[in-house]
Amino acid sequence: MPDAEPTVDDLLDLAVGALGGARRDGQHTMAQAVARSLETGEHLLVQAGTGTGKSLGYLVPAVRHAVLADEHVVVSTATLALQRQVVTRDLPLVADALAPRLPRKPHIALLKGWHNYLCVHKVAGGYPEDEPGTLFDLGDHAGAADHPAPAGAGRRDGSESLGEQVLRLREWAEETDTGDRDDLVPGVTDRAWRQVSVTSLECLGTRCPMIEECFPERARASAREADVVVTNHAMLGIAASGSPGVLPEHDVLVVDEAHELTDRVTAQATSDLSFATVDHAARLARRHGGVPTTDLDAAAQALAAVLVELPEGRFPDGLPDAARDAVAAVRDASRTLLSALKPDSTAGRPAAPDGGLKMAASAMLALFEVADRMAADPEDNRHTVLWCARGEDRRGGVLTRLHAAPLAVNGLIRTNLLAGRTGVLTSATLSLGGSFDPVARSVGLEVRPDAEPVGPSRLPGSPGDDDAAATPADDGTRTAVDEAGPLTWHGLDVGSPFDYARQGILYVARRLPPPGREPATDAQLDEIEALVRAAGGRTLGLFSSRRAATAAALAMRERLDVPVLLQGDDQLPTLVAQFAADEPTCLFGTLSLWQGVDVPGPACRLVLIDRIPFPRPDDPVRSARTEAVAAAGGNGFMSVSATHAALLLAQGAGRLVRTTEDRGVVAVLDPRLVTARYGEFLARSLPGFWRTTERDVAVSALRRLTGSD
Repeated sequence: MPDAEPTVDDLLDLAVGALGGARRDGQHTMAQAVARSLETGEHLLVQAGTGTGKSLGYLVPAVRHAVLADEHVVVSTATLALQRQVVTRDLPLVADALAPRLPRKPHIALLKGWHNYLCVHKVAGGYPEDEPGTLFDLGDHAGAADHPAPAGAGRRDGSESLGEQVLRLREWAEETDTGDRDDLVPGVTDRAWRQVSVTSLECLGTRCPMIEECFPERARASAREADVVVTNHAMLGIAASGSPGVLPEHDVLVVDEAHELTDRVTAQATSDLSFATVDHAARLARRHGGVPTTDLDAAAQALAAVLVELPEGRFPDGLPDAARDAVAAVRDASRTLLSALKPDSTAGRPAAPDGGLKMAASAMLALFEVADRMAADPEDNRHTVLWCARGEDRRGGVLTRLHAAPLAVNGLIRTNLLAGRTGVLTSATLSLGGSFDPVARSVGLEVRPDAEPVGPSRLPGSPGDDDAAATPADDGTRTAVDEAGPLTWHGLDVGSPFDYARQGILYVARRLPPPGREPATDAQLDEIEALVRAAGGRTLGLFSSRRAATAAALAMRERLDVPVLLQGDDQLPTLVAQFAADEPTCLFGTLSLWQGVDVPGPACRLVLIDRIPFPRPDDPVRSARTEAVAAAGGNGFMSVSATHAALLLAQGAGRLVRTTEDRGVVAVLDPRLVTARYGEFLARSLPGFWRTTERDVAVSALRRLTGSD
C-alpha cells in the first residue's frame, strides 16, 4: 500500500482503463462530488446524463470510502436486472481494478428479497404443497415484477408444464451454490417458483432444521460482512415502510435510478384486501393450523357483500361505514386466530417446527395488519389513501379489492433511509424544471426550519416545502431541518457527453388541437404518418394509454409499408430486440417503453410522444396528494401532476440519443408543451435539443438522416 491514499481520480482512471474506456470529464466531476459527500456526510443529488458512465462515477468513490473509512455502503438499483448488471459486471471490475491500490480487496455482496431465494427446507418437504390458489397469486412480492414468465412456459403447446418446471427446480436445488432465482437458466413461472420458496414471514427462522443450509440466511450473513452490498429499490421500500432490519447496518446509501425511489416505496407500502385474501388465510388456518374459522368465514362473506355494492374510486373521507364495519370484523376475527395459531397455543401440536403452521400464521398476520390499517378511525387514517378497484381474477371473474397507500412517503424515506447516514441519489433525470428541489422534497430533504416534523403527512410542494423554505448557500447547498437535526444536501448536474442541440431536434406540433378523450384523432394520425414516413420507419412511439398505442399502430399498419410492432404482441425484450435489429421497424407502446429502452444507432431516429404524460385524473394516490397540497396552500397541479409529467417526458425523450453518433427527432404531438403556462417547466426538464414547432423542419431533417430527401 503506498504511503499516500489514492485519489478518487486515480482510482477512476484505473477502473475506466480496465474497462477499456476513455476519460469522461462529467464522470470525474461526479466521482469527486460523491467522494466529497462521503467525507462530509452531506447528502448529494447528482444528475448524470446518458453516456456519463454514472455507475463507475459512484462505485469507485463508494468502494474507496468503504475500505479506507471502514464504513459499510449499500447500493440500490431500480430493478433486479440493473442489480444483476452492477453486481456481475460493474462492481467486480471496480473491486479488482482498485484492489492493488487499497489496503485490502473490497468484499462485495448481493442482497435480494427473501422470496428470490430457494428454500431448502421446502424442497426437502418441510412445507406442505401449495393449494392451486396461493398467497403468491393474490399479491405481489418484492422483486416478483422483475420475473416475467419465460416464453412458452406452462403452455399447452408441448412446452414445459408446471410439473416439469418444479421437477427441474428440484434438480437445480441439488447443484446450486446460491439458490438465487436469477441463476436458474432458463427461468420458470412465478407459480413454479412459489413451490420451492417462502416469504420472510413464512420462514421458520432459527427453528428451521436446515438453517445452516439456508440460502437467504447465507446472503444476509455475507451482506453483514461486506464493504459494499448491492440491493434494489423494492428492498428499500420494505426498509422505508418500517422494517429496517431487511438491510444490513450501513453508513452510506447510494440510490441509482433515484427518480423511481418514491414510486417504489409507495408501491411497497400499498396493501389490498379482498374476499379472496380473507378466504385464503382462513383455508390455511383450517388446513395447517387445525383451528375453526367460523367468525372469519362470516366476516369474509359480509365483506364480499359490501364490496359488491361499493363504487370504484377513492374514499376521501375514509371507508363508508358499512365497509369499515366489515373490515373491522375481519380484523377482529384474524386477531383471535393469530393467537390460536401460535405454535404453543394448542397442547396437541408437535414440538418440531411446522412449515404449514408458519404459512397459516404468516397469512393471518398479513391479513390482520391490512384490516387493522383500513379499519382505523378516519381521523387516524387521514394520512392514508383508501380506494376500491375492480379487475379480473386468475379465472377471468371480477375481483373487487380495497387498497390503502400512504398519502406521502417523503417522511418515510427521510426517517428510515436517509437520517443517520450519508445518501447519494443519482439518475439521468433528477433536475425537473431546471431545479433539484422537486426531487429533494419527494425524499424529505426540503423542509422549512420552523415547519412541523417531517412524516408521512408532509407533502412535496406544500407551503412548508416550497423553494422559499430552503436555506440556499452560495454553492447551491440546501439544509432540511426537523427534530432529528439538519440534513444538508447538494444538487449537482454533471451534464452529458452528448451535444443535444446538434444531435437532436425537439419538434412540438403546435398546430394540432390539444388532446381530448379519444385515443387518437385523425389530425394526430396524419402527423404520425408524415413523421414516420420521413423517418423510413425507425420510430419508437410512446403513448399515454394502451388504447392510443393500439389505435396508432393499427392505423400505421394500414397506411405505411413498414413493420409496426405493438407492445403486447410478444414479450417486451423480444419486441425491443426486433426493433433494434431491423431499421425500418417501428415499436409502439406505453409506460414500460418510456424508461429503460436502450436502442442506439439508426434503428431509432424518431421518438414520438402522443401527449404530455400527466397522471390519470382518477389516480387515487396522486389525486389525493394534489388535493392535500392545494388544501395546505400549495400548487397541487405543479407539485404532483406537472412533476410526474416532467419526469416521464425527460425519460421518454432520453430514448433518442444514446451515443455520440445518434441523431434524430423527438416529436411531441401535444401543443400544450409550448402554449400552456406550465409548458416551459416541462421543457426545461428535457435534454437540450434544438427546438422547433414547424413540421416541415422536422420532416426535412428526418429525410436527410435517412437519405430519403
